[in-house]
Amino acid sequence: MKTNLSIIIPAKNEGTNVEPLLREIRQNLDDLKIVYEVIVVDGWSTDNTVAQARLYADRVIAQKTPGYGNAFKEGLGAASGDYILTMDGDLSHPPPVISLLYRRREEAEMIIASRWIKGGSATMPVWRKFLSRCLNIAFSRVLFLPIRDLSSGFRIYRSDILAGLDLQAYDFSILEEIAIKIWNRGYRIKEIPFSYLPRLQGRSKARPLNLAKSYLRTISSMWKLRNSCEAADYDDRAFNSIIPPQRYWQRKRFRIVKKYIASTQGVLDIGCGSSNIIKSLDRALGLDISLIKLRYLRSFHTRLTNASIFSLPFARQTFRGIICSEVIEHVPFKREIFRELNRVLDNDGILILGTPDYDRASWRVIEFLYGLLMPNAYKDEHITHYTFGRLEQILQEHGFRIEEHTYIAGSELIIKARKIKPYAPGDEES
Repeated sequence: MKTNLSIIIPAKNEGTNVEPLLREIRQNLDDLKIVYEVIVVDGWSTDNTVAQARLYADRVIAQKTPGYGNAFKEGLGAASGDYILTMDGDLSHPPPVISLLYRRREEAEMIIASRWIKGGSATMPVWRKFLSRCLNIAFSRVLFLPIRDLSSGFRIYRSDILAGLDLQAYDFSILEEIAIKIWNRGYRIKEIPFSYLPRLQGRSKARPLNLAKSYLRTISSMWKLRNSCEAADYDDRAFNSIIPPQRYWQRKRFRIVKKYIASTQGVLDIGCGSSNIIKSLDRALGLDISLIKLRYLRSFHTRLTNASIFSLPFARQTFRGIICSEVIEHVPFKREIFRELNRVLDNDGILILGTPDYDRASWRVIEFLYGLLMPNAYKDEHITHYTFGRLEQILQEHGFRIEEHTYIAGSELIIKARKIKPYAPGDEES
């Protein structure tokens, strides 16, 4: 029979807590009338944890390698449910919240039971609460994650989302790694409030200072993950970047494109990514080859399609305007690009084309510096280098006339061109 929910509980020396916890879990979940399994991952307990867990758990796994992250991964490898729920084994995570998490499972691909959002609370020593809040605030801001309780291990996930994450962390930083990788792929993360309770017996294994040390050990790799151009929200985050030049660049591009595009109706934004341009054009159609960026964008814009610029899935003369900003330098040069732009654009329609001008020394300097500061961003993705003169010739050959052009910081070229004739084979020069 299909398993709806797998509950994974890492436990070490929780002999006095695990039996009442598991008993209460079963009492609460039996009312849901679903097929579930409870998996306890024992971290080499020296008390009677294993014996107590076997009274109510479906499986008790002996952990092979130490660390919370490894316990999570070993439990995940044994789980068969459509949804995976993780929680602590010390009664600090109230079992009635499991039902709430499960009932709200379709609201996001990952839902966190959070202590630090409105309605949440935590009964713990003042110093521990202070350190936990500071830790969560610092890391959520450094990593630009809209999550208030990154260190909460009380969560529910869609199992197929976890299966493709290639998790590396072996300790508590796996909680942060999972959140980053899920968010980077454009999936939804939601927090719901819960009240964290003090453990009744034993000592906590999760201490804020240990969490901080764990996170600091991995902050470099986490920073690279968040600043990769593969991150679903890269363009959106750049628009609000704490780095002034990046924020200026994105907002300048936004203003120029919005000035050049006369109407939002009948507009196609090719390579829309997660930018604020498409979010501001409610009647436009956004197109991107990246599913993760479209997945992220769906919360802000509904008219989206997944396709390639080399073969646009539209009839002739479908659009009155086309935006193609920061796309053509990322793909090999082929004339099909410009033929397709001409084909789907209506006669007398407007094409807005943006790309770095490699004829400008200022751009070459900026690109070099950009590569140093943001090593995982777009620098190495620029595989075709255009100049204004080359683009002017290509556009002319494909039925366009440049009406206006401008630069951002004398480097990124943005062109407004009009379609003056349909493209026909043989129009381009030999």
